[in-house]
Formats: sequence, C-alpha cells, structure tokens
Amino acid sequence: MKQIVKTALLGSVIMLGMSLSACDSKKENAEEKQAEAVRQSADATADAMEATADKKDPVTDGVDSPAENAQESKAATIREAGDAKADAMEDKADKRDKAPE
Repeated sequence: MKQIVKTALLGSVIMLGMSLSACDSKKENAEEKQAEAVRQSADATADAMEATADKKDPVTDGVDSPAENAQESKAATIREAGDAKADAMEDKADKRDKAPE
C-alpha cells in the first residue's frame, strides 16, 4: 500500500514539473501575439485583394481573366509572406524563451 502511495505522489510531482516547464513566459506570449497580428494583417490584406480581383472579371463564365488571376496571385503571395514572417517570429520567441517566468 505504501508503494502505491509513493508511486502516485511521485507521478504527481513529475506531472507538475512537466506542466510548469511547458509554460510560456509573458514576453514569449506577447511576441506570439505580435506574430498573430502580422498573420491577421496579411490575411486581411489578401482577403481585400481577392475581393477586388473578382470585380476585375465581371463576366460569370467560369474563366478568370488575366487581371483577376494576377490579383489573386498577389494576394496569395502576401498571405504566404505574412505566414512565413509570423512563423519566424514565433520560432524566434520560442528559442529566446529559455526559462518560464
């Protein structure tokens, strides 16, 4: 019976230690929020560009005009660049945050 109690206590201590080591610092959380803001800004810009791209091809024939395709391509590039920048910011924050607060 004592062995079961000791094992349960040890397991609890290990789980507590693991949960604390997984916590992010306030600084890391702030940096990740900035990264998310970058991602959302790029998405909003791309969404607006895609909406205007549809207006460049007023004919509903199932075929996109070259102007619409170009605008949608630019929008995709902006979205991808925003994601890449945000991912890099998050990775940098993760690497910098060595000790949780």
